[in-house]
Amino acid sequence: MATIINGKEVAAKVREEVRQECVRLGEMGITPGLAVIIVGDDPASRVYVNNKKKACEEVGFISEEYALPAETTQEELLALIDRLNSKPDIDGILCQLPLPKHLDEKAVIHAIDPSKDVDAFHPSNVGKIMIGDYDFLPCTPAGVMELIHSAGIEVSGKNCVVIGRSNIVGKPMAMLLLHENATVTICHSRTRNLKEICAAADILVAAVGKPKFVTADMVKDGAVVLDVGINRDENGKLCGDVDFDAVAPKASFITPVPGGVGPMTIAMLMKNTLKAATLH
Repeated sequence: MATIINGKEVAAKVREEVRQECVRLGEMGITPGLAVIIVGDDPASRVYVNNKKKACEEVGFISEEYALPAETTQEELLALIDRLNSKPDIDGILCQLPLPKHLDEKAVIHAIDPSKDVDAFHPSNVGKIMIGDYDFLPCTPAGVMELIHSAGIEVSGKNCVVIGRSNIVGKPMAMLLLHENATVTICHSRTRNLKEICAAADILVAAVGKPKFVTADMVKDGAVVLDVGINRDENGKLCGDVDFDAVAPKASFITPVPGGVGPMTIAMLMKNTLKAATLH
């Protein structure tokens, strides 16, 4: 039976490290500040924003929320970002995605000052990740790496498979594993022989957004399985991309949903904001 990697515990440890560092910066007169923009009233986004606010309070950051109505125009949103870019007490800017359909997400990501882009979505930050010389890492893939390290799992030389090729998780996840000398395969909706490729993985990262997509026959005995998905099953219960009950007996390590990768995302956001405060 797999050892469960407890994301809540690891995230609490990361937040505590950030809190201590924040106290140290405070003695030098520096308090990290994070501005979060939310447009419209998407319930999932609201939960995330509230959790980010709580985490800021816990570690001692200044936290500003800008809740804009759903009908906000592109010009209004970009004007707000422009103001925050030049606001000296704000070190990190985060615009909660997805945005309402009429807004251009790409333009919004491009508008954020790269030195305040604590989501690491700006093309210049993405490019830095590609070459391995970066200030910020995207929060979810960075959280996955933190979980791997916390469990003492060696990445170098391992055969790693990432299911999913999104700009937010799949692609940067593959890069971070590559930086630690893994051999990486990225799978997606057009991949042939998906089951065989996954079943050869020493480390399998599922980021596909489909409930219980990864079944036991896709996992080799003793593999490390990291589940990035947050879905609802047929009974409305939270579940991941991995069929946990079927896969756990085969894996050596596995992350649960909830309580695995999820809490890490916000912990790594705090880490990025702390880093941004030291850059300004």
